[in-house]
Amino acid sequence: MADDTPARTIAAGYATDGAGLELGTVMVDGVCDPQARVRIPLATLNRHGLVAGATGTGKTKTLQALAGQLSDAGVPVLLADVKGDLSGMARAGEPDDKVTARATDTGDDWSPTAYPVQFLSLGDGGVAVPVRATLTQFGPILLAKVLGLNATQESTLGLIFHWADRRGLPLLDTKDLRAVIQHLTSDQGKADLKGIGGVSPATAGVILRALVNLEAQGGEEFFGEPEFDPADLMRQIDGKGVVTLLELAERAANPVLFSTFLMWLLAELYEELPEAGDLDRPKLVFFFDEAHLLFTDASKAFLDRIEQTVKLIRSKGVGVFFCTQLPTDVPNEVLSQLGARIQHALRAFTPDDQKALSRTVRTYPKSDVYDLESALTSLGTGEAVVTVLSERGAPTPVAWTRLRAPRSLMAALPVDDVRADAAASPLQAKYGQMVDRESAYEKLTASIAAGPGGEATPVEAPPAPAPGPGQAPPPPPQDSPGGGFFSKIGDFLQSPTGRQLTNTVTREITRSLFGTRRRR
Repeated sequence: MADDTPARTIAAGYATDGAGLELGTVMVDGVCDPQARVRIPLATLNRHGLVAGATGTGKTKTLQALAGQLSDAGVPVLLADVKGDLSGMARAGEPDDKVTARATDTGDDWSPTAYPVQFLSLGDGGVAVPVRATLTQFGPILLAKVLGLNATQESTLGLIFHWADRRGLPLLDTKDLRAVIQHLTSDQGKADLKGIGGVSPATAGVILRALVNLEAQGGEEFFGEPEFDPADLMRQIDGKGVVTLLELAERAANPVLFSTFLMWLLAELYEELPEAGDLDRPKLVFFFDEAHLLFTDASKAFLDRIEQTVKLIRSKGVGVFFCTQLPTDVPNEVLSQLGARIQHALRAFTPDDQKALSRTVRTYPKSDVYDLESALTSLGTGEAVVTVLSERGAPTPVAWTRLRAPRSLMAALPVDDVRADAAASPLQAKYGQMVDRESAYEKLTASIAAGPGGEATPVEAPPAPAPGPGQAPPPPPQDSPGGGFFSKIGDFLQSPTGRQLTNTVTREITRSLFGTRRRR
């Protein structure tokens, strides 16, 4: 085939000098050219992306193929396995006539490949390694999203968190927050309630009822310790990036929880990772499946934090792909930050569908080869309209692309296999057993038991560590003329006022973008 055909001309815009992900090959007038390759440069994956399309158009297989190639390139991946379809990545694929035909069309030297997969579940209700977060780390903004609170209630929740911080009451699990709210709405706690801005008891009651509903949906199994360390996502095994699958079958009743948990992980990674600059490949790639759940009914504060996190996280070497049915599910402020677009077929059965289709067409570069409105409703399964950022940062030409087939198993693993793989994971010993240490619930319970004069006391500073072998013990305080000034400072910092000041300063400088507490 001549090199000046429309397909080859389009493919020239996808040529890369460095490593890249092979998406597939260009189609023009229903004909696929195996030599007209469509690629995403690895160096641009931290510019983020979007995978969209109607149900049944092949989005999940696209995610599977992308994750497999990223793993081969040594890049760890996080995927939310909403339907359990992605668990097959842990096993090699099975060749058949469809896979062979697809490999021929896309110029792929397809071979069955298994990838290193670690299976996680939100809390103890699933079959994989349980992961948790404390309420203190999760913070009021993200928790308000999970609870479905409005802006006023979200503000009230923030005041409640602030009060608990000031009183040294760790909020680790749902019973801690429930105990704090019940205390603030009790006769004993009414004075405290007035002291944090005149919180309406009715609003506190709404938050309490939403919290009880969350517990009924399994939230009490997710919030707690040991808390998941996002650094455990960034692992390699034998040179391949580990694919982390967040198994969500048991959380179908509360899908907002998993999407918000992913946002928490992303915010934590931003806070923990150093600046990386321009890399030849990302350190980690996030795939937000069912991304519309993240944005639906979100407060302005929440949306602002998402936009800010997406803007800033790329400098830490992390790429983010939002996966949803309609591009319009993603707010314009976030959509404008996305460099890669993989758009599967759209349906235009209703006036709203038609409006969404027209808006989607306007977001693509103009094409002299395709009628995009017609193309987006005519794509076959496993085909997509693609445009990405080239290595020089410019949008590539629009390409109707036949996508490559995944090399791993395109089917769900039996539950027993997932359970066995999770049991063998090194993370099982770290996160498998829930820990319930003293926190707000126990402190308030002790305060009530102490009688009318009982009061929760601030958390004391931890004692100084004992000297190690061969180390001299610290010298006793001296009242020498040269040390008197520092001695007085030390005495002040050990006083109740000094401890409160130290705790306040530490607390305020360890807040993340979402108002969550930083690890110290």
